[in-house]
Amino acid sequence: MVHWQGKIPFWIKLFITLFLCVLVPVYWRHYGPTNFLWGSDIALFFICASVWLEKPLLNSMMAIGVLPFELVWIADFFSGSHLLGVTSYMFDGSRALYLRSLSLYHLMLPPFIIFLLFRLGYDRRALLAQTLLTWVVLPLCYLVTDPADNTNFAFGLGNGPQSFMPPLLYLTLEMLLMPTVIFLPAHLLLQRVFRRQ
Repeated sequence: MVHWQGKIPFWIKLFITLFLCVLVPVYWRHYGPTNFLWGSDIALFFICASVWLEKPLLNSMMAIGVLPFELVWIADFFSGSHLLGVTSYMFDGSRALYLRSLSLYHLMLPPFIIFLLFRLGYDRRALLAQTLLTWVVLPLCYLVTDPADNTNFAFGLGNGPQSFMPPLLYLTLEMLLMPTVIFLPAHLLLQRVFRRQ
């Protein structure tokens, strides 16, 4: 019998890997490759790598960069998408039930990220690393995704593009505000609560 030594049980590593093996081809087929630019999808890959490597940096990045948005997703979902409307697709009967069911991973991301923070600790380098990642992903979303999809809100707040300022000005403001308004407060909180091991 093989015994696995580590901070993360082997069955968890196997489960998240198998889940990605199912989710990636299904999402690729139905939504296309640009769907994987969403922060929550990026989080799945980073967390899977963090689980296998048992290093805190990748999970810490997702804790400050994705966890706040996942909490909003969950609140909107349990409101029946009446809070902000970001989960309206989950209640769209024209979408296949199995596709909507796969998206329930959003419910598990926050507790799993927090579980990994307890197991692996918080890496203070996450603030700079997540900021740099965001500065790559947001312009990429702007260049290669459909504005109607509004991936990572690169075109406006809410479900569609904004029209009250030039699109590039909005994108620049988002790239500046995300690290200061979202990432920094989360970073300050998490580095007080968790310690890098």
